[in-house]
Amino acid sequence: MKKVLLSMMLLVAMSLSFTSCRDTTKADDVADDVENISDDMADDVEEAADDVEDAADDVADATEGTLERAGKAVDNAAQETKEAGRAVEDAAKEIGDDN
Repeated sequence: MKKVLLSMMLLVAMSLSFTSCRDTTKADDVADDVENISDDMADDVEEAADDVEDAADDVADATEGTLERAGKAVDNAAQETKEAGRAVEDAAKEIGDDN
C-alpha cells in the first residue's frame, strides 16, 4: 500500500511539474493582438470622424462664399436694373422734349 501511495504521489508531482511548465505565450499574444487591433480601430474611427468634420467645415465655408458671391451678383444686377430704368426714363424725356 505504501508503494502504491508513493507511486501515486510521484505521478501527481510529475504531472503537476509538466503542466505548470506549459507555455502560455500564445494566449498572451492573442490577447495583445486583440488589444492592439481594438486600439487601431478606435484610432481609425477618430481619424474618420475628424475627416468628416473637416469636410463638413469645408462645405460650409464653400457654401458661405458662394452665397456671398450670389448676394453681390444680385445687388449688382439690381443696381444695373435701376441704371437701365433711369436710362429709359432719360430717353423717354428726350423723345418727349423733341416732339
